[in-house]
Amino acid sequence: MQSKTSYARSFDKANGFTLVELMLALIVISILTSVAYSSYSEAVDRARTNTAIADITRMGVVLERFFTDNANYPDTLAEVDNSLDPWGNPYQYLNMSTVKGNGKKRKDRNLVPLNSDYDLYSQGPDGNSVSPLTAAASQDDIIRANNGGFVGKAEDY
Repeated sequence: MQSKTSYARSFDKANGFTLVELMLALIVISILTSVAYSSYSEAVDRARTNTAIADITRMGVVLERFFTDNANYPDTLAEVDNSLDPWGNPYQYLNMSTVKGNGKKRKDRNLVPLNSDYDLYSQGPDGNSVSPLTAAASQDDIIRANNGGFVGKAEDY
């Protein structure tokens, strides 16, 4: 059995963590968590962009089959596909043969229409877009340009 004095001494030399040690551990954990979260967010954004590119490419094939069977493109995308983009918004489609003038057509930096057959694009993560690609709202869009020769981010076109 321990004496009263040896029992008191064991509390004086406790083997726990000090407050400073606990705070340092929490700081290290929070730094590692923030680095891991930013890397994860970037990977998710890349995956969503790649999914939108693949969807637009696939829908382009479907639209070309429709054209082969019917000698024209559909008036709406809903006639061939009702997919949503990876951000939960509907893909945007415009049949060029139904449009008069260049008003609604997507345009490049020189205000030249991107396509002559149809426009097909995702409005990107922000869900906003305007006709010219030079606008800030259009920079994150995933677009089809050059009649399918380019599919990717508007900022890369």
